This record gives sequence, C-alpha cells and structure tokens, in this order.
Amino acid sequence: MKLKTVIKECGAIEVRGDRNLDIAALCNDSRKVTPGSLFVAVKGHDADGQRFIADALAAGAKAVAYEDDAVLEEQLALAGVKAEELALVKVADSRHAVARMADNFYGHPSGRLTLVGITGTNGKTTTVTLLYHLFRLLGYPCGLLSTIANYIGSRRLETLNTTADPITLNTLLREMVEAGCEYCFMEVSSIGLEQERVSGLEFRAAIFSNLTHDHLDYHKTFDEYLRCKKLFFDRLSPAATAIINVDDRNGMVMVQNTKAKVITYSCRKMADHTCRILEESFDGMLLKIDGRETWARLIGQHNAYNMLAVYCAAITVGAEEEETLVAMSRLESAPGRLENIRGPKGLAVIIDYAHTPDAMENVLKTLRDIAPRRELICLFGCGGDRDKTKRPEMAQVAEAFADRIFVTSDNSRSERTEDILEDIKAGFSPEGLSKSLFIADRKEAIRTAILLAPEGATILLAGKGHEKYQIIGTEHRHFDEREIVTEIFGSLKNVEK
Repeated sequence: MKLKTVIKECGAIEVRGDRNLDIAALCNDSRKVTPGSLFVAVKGHDADGQRFIADALAAGAKAVAYEDDAVLEEQLALAGVKAEELALVKVADSRHAVARMADNFYGHPSGRLTLVGITGTNGKTTTVTLLYHLFRLLGYPCGLLSTIANYIGSRRLETLNTTADPITLNTLLREMVEAGCEYCFMEVSSIGLEQERVSGLEFRAAIFSNLTHDHLDYHKTFDEYLRCKKLFFDRLSPAATAIINVDDRNGMVMVQNTKAKVITYSCRKMADHTCRILEESFDGMLLKIDGRETWARLIGQHNAYNMLAVYCAAITVGAEEEETLVAMSRLESAPGRLENIRGPKGLAVIIDYAHTPDAMENVLKTLRDIAPRRELICLFGCGGDRDKTKRPEMAQVAEAFADRIFVTSDNSRSERTEDILEDIKAGFSPEGLSKSLFIADRKEAIRTAILLAPEGATILLAGKGHEKYQIIGTEHRHFDEREIVTEIFGSLKNVEK
C-alpha cells in the first residue's frame, strides 16, 4: 500500500520523502519491524516509542511517523541514517495517528462488519460473550474481542488487554472479514478510549452498562474516568445507535453530545426496553423482557441488565425479537462469572471476577437473595499496583453482606501482599474484623474457607474469575480456582468415605 494512502486522515503536520513509497508492513513495536515497514513511534503512557526509532531503522523500516523533531534527529544520528533516505511523517498525536493508519492499512475492516461495542465498569465481558454465542446460535458467523479471549469464528486466540492496540485490533478485524464473519462484538475500555485504540473504527451499536469505582490508579479522578467512557459515544456517527442503561445515574450523561440514535433500557423504570425478574434460583431466572417471558441460565439483577443489553443490541442490529428471546434461553454465562461448583456437605462455591466494590456487592446481594438461609462466606483480595482507594471499600461491602470473610491475595504484582491486606483491613469496623480471617496465601485461604464452612454454605471466591494465574512480582504463576476447589472437594469426599 502507498504511504499516502496509509497516512490519510492521520493528523499529519508534515510529510518528507516519497509519498508513493510502498509500505510492506505497519508497526508500532520496533521488535516487530521488517524491511519496508512504516514504524509509528507512539508516545505512550509508559514508554516513548520515539526512543526506539534507531532500532526500527536497523531492522529495515523505510518510513517513520513521529511527533518530536529533536528526538527524531537524535535517533537518526544514532542509526547513522540521513533523513533524505526515508519517508518521514510528523504527526500531532501519534496514538491517534497509528489508529487511523491501521484502519487505512487493513482496508477499513470495521466498516465491513457489523461492529458492536460495550463500555462500562461491570458487565462488559459477560455481555459481549453472550452476544457472540447468541449470534452463533442464530446462524451468523461472527467474532469476539474480550478480556477472556478473542474469537475469529470458532478459532480462539489469547488476549492480553481488554482493548488491544490499534494494529492488533485492525489485524483481527481484517482476519474476521477474510474468515467470512458478519458481526463482531467487543469490549471497549476507558484506557483504550483515552489511548485512541478504537479511533477510526466504525461501530454500528455502542452499549453503556454502568459506571462505578475502578481504574482510578490510571485516571486519577472519577470525572476523568467518566470523560474517557463518554468519548465512545461522542465519537459515534449518525448511522450508529447508542444503547444506554438509564438506571445508572451517568447513563444519559454519556449521550449528551452524541450524533448517534439513542435507545434506552431499564430494569426499574420506563424506557424503550424493560426487564424484570419473575423467579430466581441457583439454576437461573425467569425474565420478562418487553412483556415477553424468557428463561435465563444466569442469575442476579446485574445479569438481568446484561441480558436486557444483549436483547437490545441484537434487535438493534437486525435480529428478530422472538427468535432472539428463544435463543437467549440457551445462553450460559462467560467463564468466571458466577460459576457454581457443588461439593460435599451441600456446599456451593461460586467463582466470580468481581473485583470492584459495586461488582462484589451485586454478586453478594444475588447470593443472599437466592439462598437467604444459607451461610454466606466471602473470600477476596485486591490487586497490587492498582487503585488503592477501593481496598477499604471492598472490606465494607464484604462486611455488609457476608456472614464470614476471608481476606487474601489477588495479583499482588510489585506490592507486598501484607501491605495490601492492611489497606483492606482499614475498611472494617470492629464487628467486621471479628468475622474476618486474613490469610495471605490464596490457596490456603480457599482451603480454610471450605474446611470451616458449615453444611449448606455458599462460598464466594471473588476477584480471579476466568484467570488461571496469579501475578507475583512480574511472574505469572499458574493458579486455577476451579482446579483448587475440585481438589479440595475431592479430599473431603475421600475423608467422608
């Protein structure tokens, strides 16, 4: 592809060199540069890609996009390359530029799919996963971009970020087009929005789920977190539809400046689409959506919202209402979302990804409502190098809803687990502390919680969900709570024999 085509609408300030240069590859990582590449030196949050221009030139890059003239000159000198030997594109914002270039280079793949995105604090993974499985049940080839995994049709690919970088995103979308996919469902994170990762993508529908406390380690303030979420809807085209949860107080704030058509959903009040729970048990719930009853294999009020969002998105992008409701009754939750493992002594262990105060409150309320007479045990921790302000809030939520509490490690990263536990401890009242145990080793905490649980108890393991690892320092250690619980239940059964 010609350079002039790749850099169209990328915010170029100045272009030096041959605009008709053939670009063989587009890279924002100097380690992935191949001969004939355009290297986009992205000035990122943690690292400045401009400091790797010399490395990219050594690997064969023939064009460079950059922001800072002084850094460019320094890198050219380091590489022993003259500016006249290259095509050089100075851009105003390298993060915006790489997103636009990726969209151009891969042939605007989002416009060749029906792309549906969701943003919000909680519910993103569950909603897009349900949509992906729903449309496959309806007979449509489709793709999924989520926290848990990416799918191109039925082919699973591992994922590192909730929202991938623009080159990876457009590569995946292009592969979906080539594989014959008609739909793609993707999570859109606040960090991804702030870092321009989805700039240039053509969304047909955008869902807002809710906004609660999270990611303040990155955004610093709630207002900034909100602003970044709102960018998703500010940038929608008039051809798109914004699907908004109006039960969240920030729902209509999201669409104050949108050009898109707006439709609303609610489980509490009048809206374009409504839902309420008629019956509920550990096996599922009977929902009434827009006056029609449908069975869901999920549980909890928060999943009623997720199912309603799925329904709204599906009919917005062309699915038939009755057929959608029938297919929805066959859907199961995303991995690590209210997974129920039954064990001896009538114990039920629930594995859930809830790692924010609001998410954990939703899960605990659900478990309390379904089985009010069962003892409710909550085991949780908080991630290291992440928002510290939510740690005492998590303690307050656990204290309010659980009969017994185990505080343990999560992904401690570079922090000492003991320091994280002290931050959590500060949120408990004396009464809360009296029903809490602090055990830094998560596996041992799980074992202790199960062994001490009375007959018929419900045990929530919150925070890890689908993850099969723990991050200690920079090391990813294998840690699968399903395996651990199954092993402990097996030992209990052997003791009973």
